[in-house]
Amino acid sequence: MQYTTGTIDQETQLELYKQLLKPRLIEEKMLILLRQGKISKWFSGIGQEAISVGVTKALDAQNDYILPMHRNLGVFTTREIPLYRLFSQWQGKANGFTKGRDRSFHFGTQAYKIIGMISHLGPQLGVADGIALANKLKKQAHVTAVFTGEGATSEGDFHEALNIAAVWDLPVLFCVENNGYGLSTPTSEQFRCEHIADKGIGYGMESHILDGNNILEVYQKVQELAEDIRKKPRPILLEFKTFRMRGHEEASGTKYVPEALMEAWAAKDPIQNYEDFLIQEGLLNKDTIEDIRNKIQQEIDEQLLLATNEEAIVLNETLELSDVFQNFEYQEFKHGSVVNNIRLVDAISQGLRQAMEQHDSLIIMGQDVADYGGVFKITEGFMEAFGKERVRNTPICESAIVSTAMGLSINGMKAVVEMQFADFVSSGFNPIVNYLAKVHYRWNENADVVIRMPCGAGVGAGPFHSQTNEAWFTKTPGLKVVYPAFPYDAKGLLTSSINDPNPVLFFEHKALYRSVYQEVPVDYYTLPLGKASLLREGTQISIVTYGAGVHWALETLNNHPNIEADLIDLRTLQPLDIDSIYASVKKTGKLIILQEDSLFGGIGSDISALVMENCFEYLDGPVRRVASLETPIPFAKTLEKNYLPKDRFTKELLQLLDY
Repeated sequence: MQYTTGTIDQETQLELYKQLLKPRLIEEKMLILLRQGKISKWFSGIGQEAISVGVTKALDAQNDYILPMHRNLGVFTTREIPLYRLFSQWQGKANGFTKGRDRSFHFGTQAYKIIGMISHLGPQLGVADGIALANKLKKQAHVTAVFTGEGATSEGDFHEALNIAAVWDLPVLFCVENNGYGLSTPTSEQFRCEHIADKGIGYGMESHILDGNNILEVYQKVQELAEDIRKKPRPILLEFKTFRMRGHEEASGTKYVPEALMEAWAAKDPIQNYEDFLIQEGLLNKDTIEDIRNKIQQEIDEQLLLATNEEAIVLNETLELSDVFQNFEYQEFKHGSVVNNIRLVDAISQGLRQAMEQHDSLIIMGQDVADYGGVFKITEGFMEAFGKERVRNTPICESAIVSTAMGLSINGMKAVVEMQFADFVSSGFNPIVNYLAKVHYRWNENADVVIRMPCGAGVGAGPFHSQTNEAWFTKTPGLKVVYPAFPYDAKGLLTSSINDPNPVLFFEHKALYRSVYQEVPVDYYTLPLGKASLLREGTQISIVTYGAGVHWALETLNNHPNIEADLIDLRTLQPLDIDSIYASVKKTGKLIILQEDSLFGGIGSDISALVMENCFEYLDGPVRRVASLETPIPFAKTLEKNYLPKDRFTKELLQLLDY
């Protein structure tokens, strides 16, 4: 291995050696603890340390975010995280970073500008885009480095993230550690291009191939590139050729690797080769090496003892439940008396515009939301009012855009993402349910993201533009779900959702956009999430619904004025105002739940179960659920009318009243 010191002074050369050695010695200790059953799992980075250390050392520890993977122990040690906290993390102790809720390197820490991975790998690439976008918008000359393996470059998130970074000239270093195997699958079975760096060509992106085992080459090149993109922001793809000398994780072994290949890479060991070089240069000798090793080993032993002696986490169920969401103290903004009679679509647009005025850090992203104003024209005129930096057209890449919104939040900004249709959220499902939903519970980070969801049938849009898919998210702890039926509620709940630092799915029924009018205050105002609205009062029966179902129920009651019913508009589905439902059922003795979503697995099923479990003795009849057919949503008008539950609701309501 050829080393070129360039302008690196001798002190830095020695420091790089110490930083290289430290994760290796920690790993050797962890492998012993793994065999002793004192930690549960280990993903080895032995053989790859020069990448983690070189990249981290080349960046600014105070300002540059790094998003490492599970083989990047050197990132954490080079950023000088106290070892006892790492050891506590791996043992599931309270002094770790996740309160025992996640393992290994699945955590982040704002104090050290490190944002950890999730097992799905790909989303963190988009998160890096969001962090870098925030830096660029703040005019901060910071760099974001994100790691991935060669296996994850086959994921759609990789391509989406690179495309976004290229189109928006984001200062991101995409660091790909090509160690030859995705678990046991060799690169020859993963992709056909000769080098991963070649993939950058398709995105018009600068790319480089580096010897990932050469610490001086990694450090110097990354330092050079980082300084350059501080002056000229742009993404760069870096492929580090390397090899891991142990299995994907310890249980998987390395039997699938040819022995000759193992021997060839063993000869390229990044630590032994660099140590030999420093000895040759006269910077190390046997005594200094032993002294450095002893000091590191002493630190490891002392810090490990601290973690080992730490008590096991004591279960606090109240804390477990309360940590799912970041605490949010609702602040009421009251409106004046001036109102306008406007449509639901206008109220949403007005609320969003006033939220943009309220929060300078709020960014809107979505397909065609800028010049075009969105397919439903909700952001029409926004680009002229707030500029293209804050109202951003995106490529068609829902997954990476959701991840980008998460990155904006990590770097202190807010994001509203418009799904062109709620149906398309399936393409961004992973980062919503696995990143946004879990991030606060895992390591106390907020996801200040609202995802707007134009949804619903009744407009002849067929199976791919008509779904009301709120049940995909109401069952996922960590997500809030809002579903207004009226313009007044829509505006106030949207502004509150944007103020809330937790992730919110905000459903907007397309059939109501231009058909429902209401007197709406012209001022900025908020409404609390988790509070249902009692629209009608009666003693015969309780009707619980939301969205378009509210208007169907109102029409039915208007057509049957003799029915005395409590009509509850839920408005928000998570958090759910179950207390209002209980109070109504205890008064009327009967409950019917109306939802546009298909029956099985919908929120009506959970409401029914909760009422049966908690109000059974008050019921004078079975709880009824009325919903759409168990089919995809058809296009033809006659078929769609039969699919929807509107007409069936009246029949079921009358039957339950007669029970």
